Amino acid sequence: MKLRIDDVRILADGIKAFRLVDPGGAELPEFSPGAHVDLRLGNGLIRQYSLCGDPADRHGYMLGVLREAAGDGGSTYIHDELGVGAMVETSTPRNNFKLVAAPRYLFVAGGIGITPILPMLRAARRSGADFRLFYCTRSPERTAFREELLAEGGDGSVVIHHDGGDPARGLDFAALLAVREPGTQLYYCGPPGLMTAIAAACRHWPADAVHCEHFSARPKEARAETPQNQAFRVRIAGSGAEYEVPVDQTIVNVLRRNGVTVDTSCEDGYCGTCMTRYTAGEPEHRDTVLDAESRRSYVLICCARSKTPVLELDI
Repeated sequence: MKLRIDDVRILADGIKAFRLVDPGGAELPEFSPGAHVDLRLGNGLIRQYSLCGDPADRHGYMLGVLREAAGDGGSTYIHDELGVGAMVETSTPRNNFKLVAAPRYLFVAGGIGITPILPMLRAARRSGADFRLFYCTRSPERTAFREELLAEGGDGSVVIHHDGGDPARGLDFAALLAVREPGTQLYYCGPPGLMTAIAAACRHWPADAVHCEHFSARPKEARAETPQNQAFRVRIAGSGAEYEVPVDQTIVNVLRRNGVTVDTSCEDGYCGTCMTRYTAGEPEHRDTVLDAESRRSYVLICCARSKTPVLELDI
């Protein structure tokens, strides 16, 4: 879709909100809490941003974008080059972080990780479910949606914790997650340190009660058990063409080298841009995006390999 930016506002230090609309005023495709869209930027990058607005608003998509000066240029391009009136090529919404129905929720967000959580809070409130949010930021000035959340959490359901940038002053996730109240679903999103700490603290929770979304690749130490690469072949279902994938190459590398166009962004298994249906073979999944159900049909070809000699892709 070609969408127009019709509003830009400052949410916090280094964080802006961008509202995207159809230039003709048409309704936009619906989305559910936890969904995101891909933006194809003028500098050639494709980047994903969570939809943090109200799913009931069919005439605008709201994005919250943190300007990361040390990043790869996606967020700085958006902050510095895109203003009101700019046109942006945008995908339809995808959701790899779906909110499941539950009687109670525990949400934990760090920094810009609040963006996919915000629509979940609204959905939980509307459904009558119990919920608590623990939102970790550096300072009040770095807290996006602060006033809205303080108003939302007047009943004590929202706790905003500032650590001043000192991990020693962070929340005690082990204590927070020590006991799971029956029926509770845990959702968390934030920077790598927070993600690693929460994953360690909730290991005793049932797997189907824990949901997370990564905004960056897992630390290397968290991937230490990745199996050694084995060569395999990838087959294109549409043409029947087969290509060898050596131990030191990814499926994406091989496809591009053979003239097959593939959209990617992170190329490290956490964004979902390269999600592809497979029709034969057994993938060796190495992503942090797909749940068990999705893995029965889809694979992230930027990082996955194959347990079988041939993996057939629906391309």
